[in-house]
Amino acid sequence: MIWRSGSQIVAQLVMWASTFLVIRILEPEDYGLFAMTGVVLAFLGLMNGWGLASAIVQKAEVSARDIRQMFGMLIAVNLALAGAQLLLAPIAAAYFREPRVEALLQVQALLYLTTPFIALPYALLARRMDYRLQGFVNIAAALLAALTALGGALAGWGVWTLVFAPMVLFATRAVGFTIGARSLVWPSFDFRGAHALAGFGGAMALTQFFQFLLSQADIFIAGRAFDAHTLGLYTTALFLAQIFLNKIVPPLNEVAFSAFSRIRHDKALASAAFIRATRMVMLLALPFFLGLAAVAEPLVHVVLGAKWLEAAPIVRLLALAMPFMTLQALMVPATDAHGHPEIAARNALNGALLLPLAYLVGVHWGIEGLAAAWIVAMPLYFLISANRSLPVIEVSGGDFARALAPVAAAATAMALGVALLDRALPAMPDLPRLAALVLAGGALYLALLFALARTAIGELIAVIRNRSPAS
Repeated sequence: MIWRSGSQIVAQLVMWASTFLVIRILEPEDYGLFAMTGVVLAFLGLMNGWGLASAIVQKAEVSARDIRQMFGMLIAVNLALAGAQLLLAPIAAAYFREPRVEALLQVQALLYLTTPFIALPYALLARRMDYRLQGFVNIAAALLAALTALGGALAGWGVWTLVFAPMVLFATRAVGFTIGARSLVWPSFDFRGAHALAGFGGAMALTQFFQFLLSQADIFIAGRAFDAHTLGLYTTALFLAQIFLNKIVPPLNEVAFSAFSRIRHDKALASAAFIRATRMVMLLALPFFLGLAAVAEPLVHVVLGAKWLEAAPIVRLLALAMPFMTLQALMVPATDAHGHPEIAARNALNGALLLPLAYLVGVHWGIEGLAAAWIVAMPLYFLISANRSLPVIEVSGGDFARALAPVAAAATAMALGVALLDRALPAMPDLPRLAALVLAGGALYLALLFALARTAIGELIAVIRNRSPAS
C-alpha cells in the first residue's frame, strides 16, 4: 500500500502542481469543451478491457496461454473502440452543439492504442503485488505529462493542452509497464477456453458501465443545458471536490483488491481488514471533504484565481456529498475479491437510475441546483449499496457505523469550528485567511482525534510502520 499509494501521491503532487498552474492559464471554456469529449471517452473506455485484466489478478492460476489470449482480447477490443470513436465524433459534436468536439475526439482515439500495453502488464504486476515498479513508472509518466501540460498552456494550445498531456501520460505508462513486466508476448486471437476470464471481466465491465452512467450523467445533462463556460465551472469544481476520491482512493482500492483476493477464504480476517482499512481511509477523507466545504471560497480564489470564484459555491455543495461516494467506492474491491462482482454491478445500476433522475431535477435550478442534487441522492445511494454489500463482506451495519462514528464526529466538529472561525476573523486577504483556517482546522482535528478516535490513529501508525495494530 505504501508503494502503490505513496507513488501515486508523489505522481499526483507533480500533476497537481502543473494542473493548478494550467487552470490559472486556461479558460473555463477550455475545460467545458474537454468535459464534453470526456463523456464519449468514458463511455467507450468501459469496454477497453480493464475488467478482463482484473480477471488475471483474481484468478488462482494463470497460464502463458491465458496471458496471450488476454493480450489478444485487449488489442481487438481497443482497435474496435478507436474506430467507434471516430464514427461517434460528429454525432457528439452535434449533440453538444459544439463543432470543435469532433476534432478533439478524433485525435483522442489514439489513446486506445496504448491500453493493451498498460492493462496487461499492470495486471501481471498487481498479481505479484509488485507496486514498486509501477510507482517509478507512474512518477515518470506524471512528470512528462505535467511538463507537456504546462508547456502547452504557456504556448497557447488552449484546449489541446488537455488532450496532449494525457496522451503523453498513457504512452509513457505503456512503455514503462511493458518493459518492467516483460509482458510483450505474441497475442493469441484464439479465444477458446477463455470463458472464465471473459465472464469475470464482463461482470466488471457491466459494473463499469453503470459507473459511467453515475460519473458522466451530470456532464451529459449539463453539457446540453449550459454553455461551455458554465460547464467548465462545474467540472473544475467537481475536480476539486473529487481530488481525494479520484486520485487517492483508486490506488488504495487496487491494493485492497489484491490483498482481499488473497485472504478471501478467511472470512473473519477479511471482514476485520475491511473495517480497519475503511476507517483509516476515512480518517483522511472526511477532514479533506468537510474542510474543503468550509474553506471553499478562499481556496478557489488562492488556488485557481479570481476568474474561477463562481465555482466556489459549487465546490462547497459537492464536497458535502463526497464522503458518501467514497464509502460506496471502498466496498467494491471487497465484494469483487469475494467472487461477487455482480454486487457492485447491481449497486451501480441502482445509482445509475437514482443519480441521473436527481440531476434532471436539479438542473432546473441552474448549476448550483445540479450540485445540490448530489447531496440529496448520494447518501441514499450509499445506504442502498451498503445494505447489499456489507452482508457479503460479513460486516454488520452496526459494526460499520460504530467503527466510523468517532472519526466522523471529529471531522464534523472540525469543519464547524473552521466555519465559525472564518466568520470571526477580521477582513484580510484570502491567502493569510486560508492559511489561518487550514492550520486551525488541522490542529483542532488532531486534538479531536486523540480525544475521540485514538484507535484509528494507532491503526494508521501501525500500517505505516508495517506492523499489526495492537487493538
